[in-house]
Amino acid sequence: MKNKIMMAAALLSLAGSSFLFTGCSESFLEPDPLSFYEPGATFTTESGMMAAMAIADRHLRTYWTNTSSNTNSVVAGTELMFSDLGVYGKTDANVGGVNFDIATGLTPTGGAGGPGGNDGNYINHFWSETYTGIKYANTILSYVDKVESMDEATRNMYKGRAYFHRAYRYMGLVFQYGDVPLVTKLLEVPKQNYRSTKKAAIIEMITADMEKAVEMVPEQKDMIYTGMVNKAACRMLLTKCYLANGQWQKAKEQADILINNSGYELMQTTFGTQDKGGEPETWAITPNVIWDLHRPENKLIAANKEVIMGMPNRGSQSNIAFATMRIFGPLWQNGNLRSPDGKTVEKYARNNANYRADLDMTRAFGRGIGTHRPTPFAQRDLWVVNGVEDEDDLRHNEKSGNWVKMTSMKYNNVSDAYRGQNLMLYHPETGALLCQDTIRSWYDWPYYKLYIRDAVSEANMGAVDFNGASTGSVADWYLYRLAEAYLLRAEAKFYLGDASAKDDLNVLRERAQCSQFYTGEVTIGDIMNERARELYMEEWRNMELTRVSYCLALSGKPDEWGNTYDINTWDKNSGMEVGVNTPSSYWYKRVTLCGRMYNQGPITSANKTINYRMDKCNVYWPIPESSIKANKRGKLAQNYGYSGYDASVAMWETWQEAVADEDKVD
Repeated sequence: MKNKIMMAAALLSLAGSSFLFTGCSESFLEPDPLSFYEPGATFTTESGMMAAMAIADRHLRTYWTNTSSNTNSVVAGTELMFSDLGVYGKTDANVGGVNFDIATGLTPTGGAGGPGGNDGNYINHFWSETYTGIKYANTILSYVDKVESMDEATRNMYKGRAYFHRAYRYMGLVFQYGDVPLVTKLLEVPKQNYRSTKKAAIIEMITADMEKAVEMVPEQKDMIYTGMVNKAACRMLLTKCYLANGQWQKAKEQADILINNSGYELMQTTFGTQDKGGEPETWAITPNVIWDLHRPENKLIAANKEVIMGMPNRGSQSNIAFATMRIFGPLWQNGNLRSPDGKTVEKYARNNANYRADLDMTRAFGRGIGTHRPTPFAQRDLWVVNGVEDEDDLRHNEKSGNWVKMTSMKYNNVSDAYRGQNLMLYHPETGALLCQDTIRSWYDWPYYKLYIRDAVSEANMGAVDFNGASTGSVADWYLYRLAEAYLLRAEAKFYLGDASAKDDLNVLRERAQCSQFYTGEVTIGDIMNERARELYMEEWRNMELTRVSYCLALSGKPDEWGNTYDINTWDKNSGMEVGVNTPSSYWYKRVTLCGRMYNQGPITSANKTINYRMDKCNVYWPIPESSIKANKRGKLAQNYGYSGYDASVAMWETWQEAVADEDKVD
């Protein structure tokens, strides 16, 4: 299996060098296909199709990482910023700007960042790169029937996998941006008269596509390489499509097949590479299944029966830096933290005379900079079940080493009288605050999710910055694993009124060795909490919260506070009032009532005042004004609450109308 993963990674590298990877293309309106070369020649062979598919597969990784050399942020951080689980943490940058005050800073003409050094949100990246991914899928679908050497089964496999890639991107777009232009083909000339298409119509189309994909794409066991689109991945996406389409029973049936009849199973015991973490003498890991499940080296191996689809990220040619420890870990080493003796916590290299292996903070925990930090909810309240903070839960368990509390780290300065003692937030005698910046430098975190062995720094005895995946590191990541199928089935059961939804949540809690279990009828809040515990840094949290908000409106079922939502108005609110009954979306209530960072008033940290603000209308991001202007002969719909919104703008009501219009360029 290792060779198969490595060979797949090599294909991804080849694809990156052979094709035009349009990382930040100016507009989705550009009709150019992937190849530098004559597409009629390149895409009429199976090798051309294989390379085109490889670049589509590789492109998935750029939502979690990015294609630039920036190690201060990653694309996935944006999804946490717009959720109940995280906020932007760099208090020395962009104070008062959009990354903190999203309510006033996020506009169609500004406030959205992108790759190439941006440390905050990557909203523009999601817009441009998602349409780039759609273009990759459309290229395959446009040319695959012209490859004469293919048999029907192979041709259908390529079509099904292309449907997956296109549907995956549109699922993201409609729950990040709402009603968007539907592009399903490559055009001979640029089209500048698009209309937006209603999200319900797009969901209907991708549902139909994924029904075909499930039939066309083979099972993973029948494929040569790991890390490529397979039947179970298609079935997982189809399950989400059915949920978004209000077809609860069909969603449950697809999840049933994944759980009971597809050959996958939840991992229950330790397996694979027994990595003990960065510096075992400083931070010991007790062998456990949750730790092993999230070692990058174990994610795509044959012994892992839970992985449905992963994203290979390894090897010097195809590796993309993924500085998880740097970006998501607290900034503990710059002077913000001081001991009662007034001394800082230091970064001592292994060849430094003052080094002690049991106090090697940087190698054990990484050189965090706190670009994205977890909310108080993500650190504590999320883990309360039945009124009890379940610290037996291996996903929140410090004894195993999976979870790190600041008060378990230690002072290590050689001149510090407190060397070897645990960090303190307050002076034991005076009560004075010992942390200058509690936003960026003081929070607990899931170590098991963020730790990745930094190959470059490990090889350098003088290194003091351990950031996560670097050149030579293994940084494979999950796209889908079976645990999510249980969560999707629980959600479908909730809409169906099936009380056994709790059983699907308890299966995951049992595997995590929890002490608390659900005993009564679960709420949608219970399900979303369990998603957060299980899928942190795997799911797109903002997108999933918005999808569930839409599903609640479709279903008429109440949220955990007893609110029901109207499908015609749930996303048509603005303002920053916080309350259980204030008119708003479920997304907004989770962000403000659960997350407890946005719209809570000013916070003083690092001698600066931070005011995290989110508007109800930010449930959808604004359609970029640049794309609206580029569409010179048509009019795209702007989202409610943003400048340019006009409820009278005509949109396509059905996907068939939108597809029929694609060839009309005047």
